[in-house]
Amino acid sequence: MPELSFAGPGVRTLPPAARLVLRGALAVRTAAARALNISIPEQACRALDHAGGAALWLGPDERLLLLPRAEGLTAADTLESALRGLPHAVVDVSQRQIALAVSGAQAPALLNAGCPLNLDLQLFPAGACTRTVFAKAEIVLWRRRSDEFHLEVWRSFAAYVAGYLSEAARDLPGAA
Repeated sequence: MPELSFAGPGVRTLPPAARLVLRGALAVRTAAARALNISIPEQACRALDHAGGAALWLGPDERLLLLPRAEGLTAADTLESALRGLPHAVVDVSQRQIALAVSGAQAPALLNAGCPLNLDLQLFPAGACTRTVFAKAEIVLWRRRSDEFHLEVWRSFAAYVAGYLSEAARDLPGAA
């Protein structure tokens, strides 16, 4: 995929990562957490960081596991072995999407140019995550810190989202 370019500061493409969608009940999530030595969130719309990655709550029985790229294949195999006998699904979506970081004091305003969520820190605090839309693209939005967001974007929408962010950055106060 060609490198994406951004007209404004504070937006960058994140390095490639392994992405696994894990679906299953509490027993599945508990076994997966133990097998991968990670924490998996049980609180709705929350993400938990772990060494080199994170686990994001996307639904009552669905988590997105972000792992270092090198761990992707072994993690999927480890999960399949650990979850044998439990009703579950593990799907590798690493090639389906890319990640963008949007950071800085104006990050919430920049994202609100295309995202309908109220990104006030009191309503969408650090650690919050959800599926939403940015303009016409579905994204997963995770607020890592008060001034930093992580966006998971399908590759087919990446150039569109990058272009929209660049245009929106021009309308921010202080933009040249």
